[in-house]
Amino acid sequence: MFLVAETAVSGTAYSFDMLFSYAVPENMSIECGCRVLVPFGPRNSRRIGVVMKLTRKSDVSGLKYLISAVDSTPVLSDEFLRLAFYLHDNCFCTYFDAVKTMIPPAMSVKTEEKFSISDNFSDTSSLSEEAVKILTFVRSLSGTKEVNRHISEFISRNGRKYIDELLENDFLCSDNIFRRSVNDASLKMVKLTENFLKYSERFELTPKQRAVTEFLSEYGEVAFKEVLYMCGVTAVVVNNLISKGVAEDYCIEVLRGVESGCDPKNAEFAVLSDEQNKVYQKVMEQVKLEEPAVFLLHGVTGSGKTSVFEKLIRNTVELERQVLVLIPEISLTPQMLTRFRSLFGDRVAVMHSGLSLGQRLDEYKRIKRGDADIVIGTRSAVFCPLDNIGLIVIDEEGERSYKSETSPRYFTHDVAKRRCFYHNATLLLASATPSVESTYFAERGVYRLLELTERYGKSTLPEVYIADMNEERKKGNYSEFSTKLIDEVNANLERGEQSILLLNRRGYHTVITCCDCSEPISCPNCSVPLTYHKKNNRLMCHYCGYSELPSDTCRKCGSKHLKSIGFGTQKLEEEMQNFFPKARILRMDADTVFSRYSYEQSFNAFRKGEYDIMVGTQMIGKGLDFPDVTLVGVISVDKALYSGDFRSYERTFSLITQVVGRSGRSSKRGRAVLQTSVPDHYVMKLASVQDYTGFYKEEIALRRTMIFPPFCDMCVFCFSGTDEERVKEGAEASIGLMNQKLHELQPKTPVRVLGPVRETYGRINGKYRYRIIMKCKNTAEIRQFISSFLKESVNLKEMKKIGLYADMNGDLGV
Repeated sequence: MFLVAETAVSGTAYSFDMLFSYAVPENMSIECGCRVLVPFGPRNSRRIGVVMKLTRKSDVSGLKYLISAVDSTPVLSDEFLRLAFYLHDNCFCTYFDAVKTMIPPAMSVKTEEKFSISDNFSDTSSLSEEAVKILTFVRSLSGTKEVNRHISEFISRNGRKYIDELLENDFLCSDNIFRRSVNDASLKMVKLTENFLKYSERFELTPKQRAVTEFLSEYGEVAFKEVLYMCGVTAVVVNNLISKGVAEDYCIEVLRGVESGCDPKNAEFAVLSDEQNKVYQKVMEQVKLEEPAVFLLHGVTGSGKTSVFEKLIRNTVELERQVLVLIPEISLTPQMLTRFRSLFGDRVAVMHSGLSLGQRLDEYKRIKRGDADIVIGTRSAVFCPLDNIGLIVIDEEGERSYKSETSPRYFTHDVAKRRCFYHNATLLLASATPSVESTYFAERGVYRLLELTERYGKSTLPEVYIADMNEERKKGNYSEFSTKLIDEVNANLERGEQSILLLNRRGYHTVITCCDCSEPISCPNCSVPLTYHKKNNRLMCHYCGYSELPSDTCRKCGSKHLKSIGFGTQKLEEEMQNFFPKARILRMDADTVFSRYSYEQSFNAFRKGEYDIMVGTQMIGKGLDFPDVTLVGVISVDKALYSGDFRSYERTFSLITQVVGRSGRSSKRGRAVLQTSVPDHYVMKLASVQDYTGFYKEEIALRRTMIFPPFCDMCVFCFSGTDEERVKEGAEASIGLMNQKLHELQPKTPVRVLGPVRETYGRINGKYRYRIIMKCKNTAEIRQFISSFLKESVNLKEMKKIGLYADMNGDLGV
């Protein structure tokens, strides 16, 4: 019986993706979860693959052989291999896309094949004429560099057929070199040799060399650079000792740590209130049972959910189980990491995209080795290599950032549930504004509902004032600040208290429009108006990154009558400096936060009282705790109500509720001013009093009537291409195929197909976009239908050069 590796291969399209079978050479040791180098396609191009299954077959005559093993030990555990199959089946991605998302980017490998001419000058009569020509030519070349360049160019033009013929007949030799994206960090060390320690009198040393040996004799193993510094010598002195056999050098692995402001003074656990303690007891009882379960914790802002997390984490770790804490924004990481490192020390690891590739790799290694019991991170951290999970916490669980927008398009909650079932762990979803779907599942008993109805300690919910901007205009106030907000900010400045103002649009002017033809200056790659950024004096696209210098002429009609309308955080900051000239203002948005430490530095400066007012986008609206903030102002938030997505009301309610909750989190009573042009809208009124229950009742009734999630699932099929007419034709041909297949299938659950329609932003990054929406139930039958439709649609002549993917319960408003 022969060993066969069922392999996920890189670079395959979904339409022909499968597990490809390769015979394993007898001299190769391989396990499931290891990466391998495989020959792929008719030209046998070299590709990286991951062994997903190992089977035995009596005959492998039709199979190609694995070329080489990349890893000596598996990079994916049994759990992650199972997750890969789940992602492939549920997210409509290739097998390799599924496994790739679980491996840190720094561990990805590139292969380079090095060729050399063997000493075998035997009879070439067995070779084809073309192979002889190649061999004769490469033998005439000088040096291996020229040989490799010529052979590589030949393969890229003509394939590997004749090169493989030369390799099989031993006229050429090849070696595959694997290069990782980021290497392990190491430190060069020096120590005395055993020979010198035994027979030191046999060695003649200079005074400087003797000083080094005496230093090493006293301290043993020392870093190379430290020897130079402490002994005041150059590297030549130490290298001469090494060449004489007096000393030896070697490298040790070091880990690139993640900075955190660990504060020993902040290392005490909060005393839980009776309400908090009840929540803690219920979750902890489930953790101890070691049976999978999902809890939904709905707690008003400032109710002390984090204090409950901390006690749960401490006791879960005491049970020798591990904890994963997921948060929606990178900006929240420094605050939570500082707190957790203060409480739990170096047993805490952190994983998010703001870290360097090297840092992410080293945190991954710390977790895999068992050096960390607690992991904090954003969405991708759900794949961290913990092997004994007892508790997973998803904070601010209603945030859409937990849904991946690239392949595989997974939902973090679903992956977390799979991991909890595998480890018999408990999943705790928590938020002041849970998603409508989660609350619905709790209402039906799928999740267990827990509630924190009161703020922790003596703090009370903020007093909220709704400022009608229509009335402000009637009174002659055309600024972006209502009279009420100006008065409240001035009052805070007089008392030395801090304020937060939120405007969810960055830049200066949001649109520059022609007065004659009403055409906005738009991005040439996207159907989106360019935003003016005053700091760098450029018009910028927030979707593809395109930028240009401002022009005084309309592209469409040539008019020079242009007007600037709308405003973003840059202009808001400027106007605030006019209204409040003595105020120290901190702006926080994607334009001011560049490095991975900018969040931490800026938030710490604000917490220390170095600024009076923080103005920013939604990154400042959730999860942050600043005790001296007693006023929150929300500017033009109602515009988010009309984003074109059925979740727009939910998002607006959540954003208002959360940012208002940043106010009055200590003993001082907080206030909030909501500026809006629709003051009577029920979302505004319910958010102002943080009435989540009232909002949920309104929203769930609307979704039931319109048949939106959670009363159905919605699969979005997205078409894209550089020619709009062809994209439209491809979408129309595809919906014909879809309807035909549905008619043949006669699915057991109802299906309704809508579209195709142009996306809200019909062109992004040079590609036109259309979509089809399918309302359905996410069952195995429907998933199989979607998969077969995706594979068959590429064969339609109208779909040539048209991209297509499916996203289950993806967003509709982009």
